[in-house]
Amino acid sequence: MARRFILTAAVCSVLSIAALVASSGAASAGTRVYEGREAAALRCANTLALTAVALSAAELIGEGEKNVMLGVTVRILDRHVEGTWAQKRAAMEVMRDRRSVPDTLEDYRRIAERCLVQFPIN
Repeated sequence: MARRFILTAAVCSVLSIAALVASSGAASAGTRVYEGREAAALRCANTLALTAVALSAAELIGEGEKNVMLGVTVRILDRHVEGTWAQKRAAMEVMRDRRSVPDTLEDYRRIAERCLVQFPIN
């Protein structure tokens, strides 16, 4: 039961981060569909953000490490995904809803390193 609560809290925290990012941008200019490279960047950003929050909630990484991972998420969205922050947030929510927490954590194990090569933040 405690593990389920931690993962649920992790999902809620990811939503809070996405909402915070969205609040820094303009109002949504409408729905946007992402495909190809941008969709891959969104999946990487979602994977990194959710994993950061889940690991932090489980006390497997510290607050500083979590913030670095979330910062990487924001940079990926900023540099590799077009649209307003509201559109990016909405896309992250769709991505979150399509993947279960365990699937997202498995994605992290498999693709995190590749994400950082494919979507550099520097």
